[in-house]
Amino acid sequence: MNGAALDQLIDYFQQRVRAGRPLRIRGGGTKDWYGQQPQGDVLDVRGHAGIVDYEPTELVITARCGTPLADIEVALAERHQMLAFEPPHFGPGATVGGAVASGLCGPRRATSGAVRDFVLGAQLLDGKGDVLAFGGRVMKNVAGYDVSRMLAGSLGTLGVILEVSLKVLPRPVAAATLRFELGELDAIRRLNEWGGRPLPLSGSWWCGGVLMLRLSGAEAAVSAARRLLGGEAVPDADAFWAAVREQRLPFFAGDEALWRLSLPSTSGAIGLEGAQAIEWGGAQRWLRAGSGAATAQAIRRAAQACGGHATLFRDGDKAVGVFQPLTPALEAIQARMQDAFDPQRIFNRGRMFPQREG
Repeated sequence: MNGAALDQLIDYFQQRVRAGRPLRIRGGGTKDWYGQQPQGDVLDVRGHAGIVDYEPTELVITARCGTPLADIEVALAERHQMLAFEPPHFGPGATVGGAVASGLCGPRRATSGAVRDFVLGAQLLDGKGDVLAFGGRVMKNVAGYDVSRMLAGSLGTLGVILEVSLKVLPRPVAAATLRFELGELDAIRRLNEWGGRPLPLSGSWWCGGVLMLRLSGAEAAVSAARRLLGGEAVPDADAFWAAVREQRLPFFAGDEALWRLSLPSTSGAIGLEGAQAIEWGGAQRWLRAGSGAATAQAIRRAAQACGGHATLFRDGDKAVGVFQPLTPALEAIQARMQDAFDPQRIFNRGRMFPQREG
């Protein structure tokens, strides 16, 4: 069935290429809003689905791009394992291909690692119609790039991720959530102090003077950390952390532009107007603000002054650019990667940065 689905997918791709039509890759469509406005005819990959291989003892799962994330999480949970980067779904149709292509992570990212850290191998349909394999069971290198990891966060601009192999981890035996009433600067200071100690931290969220801290690991480690850190114990907090991951908390409600600032965790208050929240031990800041050109410039200047960058994550005017503009050196590297994998810019044209004419 999936062999037929793949043949149909490639046949549709070839038809569109012959007609000179760009394609936008789409699985469940739960992240269509992320990045610049999608362009081109829809290339629906949901038919190319299914778990290809799962070796619990090896901590590796391989699945086709259209496989629902929910199916993968159910299979892993049966063996008490998980995707440690906690990919957000943002809807019931989320797929593993979209999770890798978007590169988005949940609360555990600061301590467990990013999507790219768990990608072991991948199959890719490139812009020339070739099916390439990287890492995992087949070792192959193209143009000198670590392609498997490079696909994470590429938003489909290098090709269709047909299949991906991911490292998984055992689920923690114990977990606890603590609540602290702290101002912004005190919260940042505490998070950095705790982050430098051997504590089983697995998530943090600060907003409106309240810091929530998640601990995960061995029972003894979690119990010792609870005694050491103090705070107020929050029972049955799984729903809260799921709401953080899926952005269902009140902070995320409304249609005002949502900015994501990636900063060194030790950065102090960013001094920008608008409601703010802090994640990842201080390394990820959320800001509710406008998205006009002047506002965007001020936000990006503030992020750069701290050694970071800013993304117009959701809502707002995308004419200001969703992602921080690349330096000339990085722009040249990105162009060379696309020249190697999608020279005609068939896939997800302009999804990361506005497409230049000519």
